[in-house]
Amino acid sequence: MKLKYLVLFILLPLVGFAQDDLLDALESEVVEDKTVDAAFKGLKVVNFESTKLAHKKDFYFIVSHRFGTVKNGFDDLFGLDEAVTQLKFIYGLNDWLNLGVARSSLQKTYGAHVKYRIIGQQKDGFPLTVVGYNLVTINTGLDEDMFTNFEFSDRLTYTSQALVSRKVSNKLSLLIAPTYIHENLATRSVVVLADDSSLNFDEKNDQFALGLGGRYKLTTRWSINMDYGLHLNRNDNSNFKNPFSVGVDLETGGHVFQMHFTNAQPMFEDGFIIRGAGDWGDGDFYFGFNLSRVF
Repeated sequence: MKLKYLVLFILLPLVGFAQDDLLDALESEVVEDKTVDAAFKGLKVVNFESTKLAHKKDFYFIVSHRFGTVKNGFDDLFGLDEAVTQLKFIYGLNDWLNLGVARSSLQKTYGAHVKYRIIGQQKDGFPLTVVGYNLVTINTGLDEDMFTNFEFSDRLTYTSQALVSRKVSNKLSLLIAPTYIHENLATRSVVVLADDSSLNFDEKNDQFALGLGGRYKLTTRWSINMDYGLHLNRNDNSNFKNPFSVGVDLETGGHVFQMHFTNAQPMFEDGFIIRGAGDWGDGDFYFGFNLSRVF
């Protein structure tokens, strides 16, 4: 009997060491997820794309409205009679790559885009999320009889963006979006002179802009969002303004509902960056919303 207790006394430390070694081995195989949760809950901040992507095999249906200017008051019910609608479909090919198509009633414009995550923000690691975004639009509403030597390619516009965000805290997220736009048919501004004659001023075909945006979380479901587009090489005689937008996001289960005011009625990037027509100082801005549903 004494021999049995002696053997147990000798083997017990060995069993303890073996258990510690096994736990250490298991812990070494556990990979800590250091990915920072999405900086934005919506696929857009307001007008500008956010760094959020649809997850793998997620299918988004997005309805966006921009009503007419509110400055006319009750004449058109603060713009409700002049609504512009965009329908968009987005599919998550995988967790880092999205494909999308859309159609806007404004100038009967169609668009197709690709959006892809290059790198994500990590805890105690890389401090930013970087996403690429490329869009091509086709303006089918252009009247070719108004232009000489008009070709189909004149309907095409190309947009490329680097979307860079940082989730500063659980409540605050910020975005910067360097943007390049190439218009095959450059945007034209018309200046009417005192004698009722007019002068035309065309933008350059290559346009550069810088988007700035942010989201501040108010509650678990509500946030306030803002974005602004600084058009870097707009010509001095342009009729158009830089887009500034402010609104709120409401998260309700399977969708995000965004309500906002903006001085740009178009919803494709080339439209709201280059051709934002409203002036906040004159009370010339638009009410709108984005409603997304994921399947």
